Amino acid sequence: MNSIGEIIISSRKSKNLTQEQLADLSKVNLRTIQRIENNENVPRENTLKLICDTLEIAVPKIETQLFVKSSNFIEIGFKYFSLVIINLALMAMLGWMTLDSEANLNSRFAGVLLSFLIPICIVFFTLKISRTQRLLKFGSGFLGYIILVIITVGFPTAFVSGLLPCLSIGLITLFYGDSLILKNSNFIIK
Repeated sequence: MNSIGEIIISSRKSKNLTQEQLADLSKVNLRTIQRIENNENVPRENTLKLICDTLEIAVPKIETQLFVKSSNFIEIGFKYFSLVIINLALMAMLGWMTLDSEANLNSRFAGVLLSFLIPICIVFFTLKISRTQRLLKFGSGFLGYIILVIITVGFPTAFVSGLLPCLSIGLITLFYGDSLILKNSNFIIK
């Protein structure tokens, strides 16, 4: 579905109008029209009506786009909520495998292994974003957990239990994993 800006651009061009001419005819500021066409902001109802009346297009066609845009906020909210849940699940799993008083050597080794394998999978599926973005999205829980564990149980206990090394391995893998994957692969990322 076309955005509000795309609808206005196509309607304006079909009428052979420039942005300046549309601004003059609709009595809307030129910068406002530029922002709407670049999808930098959503027009107010009155502004939208002035532009639509000038372009002789129906306002409801564009208003339905406003609903679609608001549903994107729900999707974005769900996406970030999911990231928080993933971070919490990873932290809980690594904490259970290492910090638990009954954790044996096998459990700690599994924690180390998972602290590398899960982040390398995340890196593999997010190669197109920057290292810093990846670290902030998927490693923010690890950073917070490191601080929380050092404060609550102390650095020596966190290090000896293996939790601190596991979290550090996860963070390092999230940040430098792309160079590891790209260096050892023969495929090209498009």
